[in-house]
Parts: sequence; structure tokens; C-alpha cells
Amino acid sequence: MALIDELRHAIGAAQVLTEGDLSAWEIDWRRRYCGRARAVVRPADTLQVAAVVQACARHGASIVTQGGNTSLVGGSVPDASGTQVVLSLKRMMRIRELDASNLTMTVDAGCVLKQVQEAAAVQGLLYPLSLAAEGSCTVGGTLATNAGGTQVLRYGNARELCLGLEVVTASGDIWNGLSGLRKDNTGYDLRDLYIGSEGTLGVITAATLKLYPQPAAVTTAMAAAFTLPDALRLLDMARNRLGAGLTGFEVMNETSLGLVRTHFPEWSRPLPPGPWTVLLEQSDTESEVHARVRFESLLEAAMSDGCITDAAVAGNLEQAAAMWRLREGIPLAQTEEGLNIKHDIAVPVSRIPAFVQNTDAALRASWPGVRIVNFGHLGDGNLHYNVQAPAGVSAADFLQTHEAKVNALVYDAVVAHGGSISAEHGIGALKREALAAYKSPVALQLMRAIKRALDPVGTMNPGRML
Repeated sequence: MALIDELRHAIGAAQVLTEGDLSAWEIDWRRRYCGRARAVVRPADTLQVAAVVQACARHGASIVTQGGNTSLVGGSVPDASGTQVVLSLKRMMRIRELDASNLTMTVDAGCVLKQVQEAAAVQGLLYPLSLAAEGSCTVGGTLATNAGGTQVLRYGNARELCLGLEVVTASGDIWNGLSGLRKDNTGYDLRDLYIGSEGTLGVITAATLKLYPQPAAVTTAMAAAFTLPDALRLLDMARNRLGAGLTGFEVMNETSLGLVRTHFPEWSRPLPPGPWTVLLEQSDTESEVHARVRFESLLEAAMSDGCITDAAVAGNLEQAAAMWRLREGIPLAQTEEGLNIKHDIAVPVSRIPAFVQNTDAALRASWPGVRIVNFGHLGDGNLHYNVQAPAGVSAADFLQTHEAKVNALVYDAVVAHGGSISAEHGIGALKREALAAYKSPVALQLMRAIKRALDPVGTMNPGRML
């Protein structure tokens, strides 16, 4: 039986797409990668996923697993060969169990992140993973890439928020590792092996996630700082005064917010333009009044200390959402401005000012007029350090001509400052060669050994990561 016929028999002909407009599955979110699928298959449950994987294994067809197709590194679309099967998990959206006493929720991998957040909130609980794509990205995708987001400072990455997984292996077997246990010391941690593997080892089909009590109050503010060292001083003060209550600490340079102002002029901005703007968030278990007093006391002390020059505290949820919209609107504004060279990097927090000062200067010396769009999660050391063409220069031409040299300059600087070339977006196709150049040879050898052991034929998302 031909592969397509076998897939139709396994999951139903209506769920095996081979004709018509398949661009929703074949073009990535940034529109940098465009492939051609042999078929797009949409299983409804784990058994159907296993049947698809088994069929593809019999026919030697490689599989690209896709959730919300929000990858920023070309990790979830097929190549141009027309031979790869796209395995879409978007139909697998069942919330299997919510155990309020155990503070866990078990969900299908195709659940949209926002759906999981809302299901937890109905029970007065919190699933804290939060990122700009939360209305589109899926749980499976966030785990496959070990996504970060805006609350890593308090709750950690997706890895820290997952207790157990269900996985279909490259051979089509089902490993049920779903567990709500915080302690299970019975051998290798297979869960952590699949988290962050970007679909190269198997297909994550379900997960048991950690939940937390909803905070009694969430307070949001923006503060202006002249320099990055000043922003770090504010971070130190916030950690000391708020402790675990500090859930978000974002930083944005004026170039990044200037693009938002240009492309979304109708959005309110609580502070005038300045070199650096910090967005802080505090989650408190006590009353809203208590939380606000403590927050305002922090900002007043920071003003007196001279590390910030101005501040605005959100008076209600609408104002808080408007502050976050400015931060989350930066990638949208960059898209409107034109193609850009993106870097999702991690540097030890203490070394960020030196990294930024040195790398900014080196980029401007090599490409006069270049615009550096620098924003991100200062609290955990993750910057989105993006390079936009000089004003008036074709963004596409700049990207095509200079991307490789810009990447080399930035990545060399990242490594020199003890950092990582990928903080939360993953490797995908975009950074595959860079990983080979900057990762330890021993680490690469171990990664390849794991890949050979779990996917000996190489059918799971080939061409990504390794």
C-alpha cells in the first residue's frame, strides 16, 4: 500500500492533505522558510500519531512535527524536497485532567498555551508560562523548544514547568511518562531528554504541567533609566525588596520602542522617550493595596538612588496590558519595518552591560548607521539583540549581504562574555551551522550519539539542530 493510502486508512482521508493551499503548514512565521510537504496529516489522538509514525517509518518518510507553527528558527516547516510529512497536532486539544490538590494539569500537546492558562484560571490556579505567541503556540511546541517567556525569572522555562510527558518514539512506540510526581528518582530522566529536542527524537503528544496558586495581586510598572548599569541596579533593588514576588523584569532600548511608536502611534506610552525603559511585574500573595505600596516604595527608593529617572505604575488591568503591549509589540513593529537579523542570546546578567557596549560599538564601526533593536528578559539574562538595516537601506538586501558577518560578530561576542547563541528560540535550521561552530565538540558528539540511539534512521525532523 502506498504511504498516502496507508495514512488515509490510519486517520481518515479528510485528515490527510496533499492538494490545495498548504501554505499555512509550509511557510514559517517569519516567512523566511518555505517548503513543500508530501502530505499534511492531522491525527486526533496519540494512537493515531503512533500509526502515522509507524507508516512513515515503513516507507522511509521523514516527519516534521508542527504545533502552532510559531518557530522563529525554521524548525517546524518541511524542506523543499516534497518528501517530508508534516505531522500537525492542532486537533489534539484535550485537557485530560486537572488535579487542583496536586497542582497539576495533564493536556494534549496540541492545546494552545492560552487555552491552558485559561483552564487553570477557572480553578483559581496559574500556569505561568507566558509569551507573545501564547494565543497561537501549542504546549507541545513550547516543550519541544523549551520556551522561556516573560516569567522565567520567577517560574523558570518550560522545562521547569513540566513533570511528565507522553511521547511517540521514532519507531512508533508510545512512552507514557505522564506523572504528577515532584520526586521520582528511578533512572535516566527521559522527560528532560525530549524537552528542548525540537522534534528530532520523537513526538511529544501530551504533558503533565505544574500549576501554582493565582496571586492575590499583580502590579506592573515602567521605569526609565539612562544606562544599562542603572537598570541592573534597579534589578538588584527589586530582587532584594520583592524576593520571589518579582515575576518579570524586561528591558527595551529606545530604538525598539521607537519602532513601536512609528508603526503603532495610537498605542499609549506612559513614559517619554529615553535611552532605556524597564518593565517590572510583581505578583503578591497579599492584598492589592499592600502590593502597590511595596512596589511604589521600591520605585521611590530607586529614584532617590538615581538608578531611574521616572516611573509609572499601572493603576488597573487595562493600563498594565497597555504596558505589556508595548513590549510585545516590538517584534510586530520590526516586521513592519522590514526583515532584520535576529539574535536570541543569553549572557550572564552581570556581563550584559559590557557585552552591549562592546558589541554595539563593533557593529556600528563595521556598518555605520545600523540600528540595534535590543530588548528582552534582563532578569534572566536573555536579550533579543536584533540588527536592523540603516534607515533608507533595503532591509532584504542588508540581510542577504551582511547576515553571516553580523552573526559571526555577535556570536563571537556572546561566547567571549560566557553566553549562549540561543536562549529560548532553539536551533532549528537557522542556527544549525552556528551550533556546530560554537558548541563544545564533546557536547556535539554526545548529542549525535543520542540522536543515533533514539532515531537511528534519521526520520524525525531531519536537518534541524544537528
